[in-house]
Amino acid sequence: MAQQQEENGPVYTLEEALTSLGFGKFQYMAMCYAGLGFIAEAAETQILSFIGPALRSQWELPPTRESLMTTVVFAGMLIGAIFWGFISDTYGRRKGLLSVAIVTALSAALSASASNYSSLLALRMMVGFGIGGRVVYGSWFFEFVPSQNRGVWTIIGTGFWTIGTILEALLALMLMPRIGWRWLLALSSIPSFAALLLFVFTVESPRYLCAVGRTRDSCDILKKIAVVNKTQLPPGKLVSSQLTEELLSPGKNKISSGFSSLIMLLSPALRRNTLLLWAVFIGNSFSYYGIILLTSLFSSGRCQHLSIALHTNDDQSLYINVFITSLAEIPGVILSAILVEKAGRKLTMAVMYALYFLFLLPLLAPQLPALTTTLLFGARTFIMGSCVIGGVYSREIYPTSVRATGYGVATSVGKIGAMISPIVAVQLVRGCHQMAAIISFEAVLVLSAASAMLFSQETKGRELMDTLVV
Repeated sequence: MAQQQEENGPVYTLEEALTSLGFGKFQYMAMCYAGLGFIAEAAETQILSFIGPALRSQWELPPTRESLMTTVVFAGMLIGAIFWGFISDTYGRRKGLLSVAIVTALSAALSASASNYSSLLALRMMVGFGIGGRVVYGSWFFEFVPSQNRGVWTIIGTGFWTIGTILEALLALMLMPRIGWRWLLALSSIPSFAALLLFVFTVESPRYLCAVGRTRDSCDILKKIAVVNKTQLPPGKLVSSQLTEELLSPGKNKISSGFSSLIMLLSPALRRNTLLLWAVFIGNSFSYYGIILLTSLFSSGRCQHLSIALHTNDDQSLYINVFITSLAEIPGVILSAILVEKAGRKLTMAVMYALYFLFLLPLLAPQLPALTTTLLFGARTFIMGSCVIGGVYSREIYPTSVRATGYGVATSVGKIGAMISPIVAVQLVRGCHQMAAIISFEAVLVLSAASAMLFSQETKGRELMDTLVV
């Protein structure tokens, strides 16, 4: 958009300001801070693959209770994603960041000292509620990034999730055989405590400030970014980029404005993409966590008719195999970053889904160890790619006034898939129904791919909206 002119002098929009500031030192630091949120969520969900078998052995848990330990974490995330998105859109990104860090750090640390199954279950649900706030970290960082190559940088930022999964697998490999699951839970809370300690260095999102009418405060933040990046703002005055309806005006009651944001997701302008996005997120969560659980289940080999692939009954092999498949996320993130600005969001998602489908297909029948590990590696590569691109798209289709809520609700609804996934994987695979489990994953995948292709618009290179255009 060309720099605008007013009678009182030149003006510029927020998008023009971010473009002028570029992606510099400030954005790198913001990405690293947001990355702590991604690492925390990855660690607290990846850990479920390790503590489940350990708790089953120590507390003699039946498969139903073992899978419930995973399900309650995702139930907490389901509630948390909506709640934290609402808090972030209503009271600001920074208040959301602080609240998320406090809840996650404390509940994660306390879960290490749980004395019985019930208390651990409750604390892990609170951890899930806390890490549901990843939507705040993602939206906060996203709003500092200029439109050019926005998809690439958002995906690179999401790569911190992959770092978290790899570090957690290494931590489990070192700790579980020696000092047990309690120490693994305790040390896995470090990223959340780090986010809490470093919170003092964060600033409010200038997009959020503009969306609630605080243009002067937004300009002050942009000036600070210019100093850090050693760049300059365009000459003139910061103004809104669109003629819009202010959903979050300063004079409105914050609670009612928050609920208005929630209702706005199903308004005629957003309804189609919102419903399709929910379907995509359900499929992504179901498939992603399904691959993690399948790796764990194939490693433990509790069924005589289970895939012979990783049937060793060796706990050490579980940690090694999960670590190997965690490495698969690296090429998934890299491939997505390369394709997302070339092929676009929709087509790249479709390609990832197709390749995931092909890698999972041979597991309908038992396979040899090396082949099964390879197939799981490939499947995790491409479902990771689909997940990160879906995350980019979900932030781009919503205006700033409802972005965190929209992304949060989509993430929350997606956790329905994550909650169902352990039930399907654990119950079917442990019940010697491997083919039925794989067919279930493939069917969900097809529905997700169809939903992605039905999105009404491609968002590659499009400027972000701050409020809903009327």
